[in-house]
Amino acid sequence: MLSKRIIACLDVDDGRVVKGVKFKHLRDAGDPADLARAHAEAGADEIVFLDITATSGQRATLIEAVRRAASRIFVPFTVGGGIRALDDASRVFDAGADKVTINSAAVACPKLIGDIAARYGSQAVIVAIDARRGEAPVGEAEVYVAGGRKPTGKKALAWAKQVECCGAGEILLTSMDRDGTGIGFDCELTAAIAGSVSIPVIASGGAGNPQHFVEVFTQGRADAALAASIFHFGTHGIADLKQTLLAAGLPMRWPC
Repeated sequence: MLSKRIIACLDVDDGRVVKGVKFKHLRDAGDPADLARAHAEAGADEIVFLDITATSGQRATLIEAVRRAASRIFVPFTVGGGIRALDDASRVFDAGADKVTINSAAVACPKLIGDIAARYGSQAVIVAIDARRGEAPVGEAEVYVAGGRKPTGKKALAWAKQVECCGAGEILLTSMDRDGTGIGFDCELTAAIAGSVSIPVIASGGAGNPQHFVEVFTQGRADAALAASIFHFGTHGIADLKQTLLAAGLPMRWPC
């Protein structure tokens, strides 16, 4: 069995890391470069940097902030937000990113997924799917774009299959209903998406304690799990989290 990955997420707004609840009520969590290094040194397998207002503000990704963060870490580094064209992706890779994640631009132009994959490889392209379903069945989960501000009418399951066909190497699935709540990942939705594609699925939204990670890796069939608040605000240490996951029989990378 492949090792499960723990990914620390930096939601960046105006050059600062922020965190909210259900994509709202943002509060400051610190400097992105400092936090990226701290999480990497604590044992995060990867770091994701999301410029959460680049798309809604119709501006480019904060390249200097990306460059600063990339210079301080030695784990895989993914960047998203404001990537609308191949040239945007190229600038992010030139700044030190190992992967890019696209959401709104992928919905607007699915061909972009294949264009980036053709130049940099599918392993370097993650498609983010922000999904909301409320109390509805999994099959009714709807895809949102523009930082969770705009519904697309697309169903998450069908869209996941489409992005795989377009060349995506991974899917970053965020449950908007669970984001920032600390009540646990949407394991039902995650399992449905993971079962519908053959590429890795990263679960996001709702992590509050180590047991939630155990659940999303077992019940949710996730390949990786992403979190922000519990790492930024010191609720749980990554090394201790990995020890819990190892004890549950889940393969983890160092440190353990």
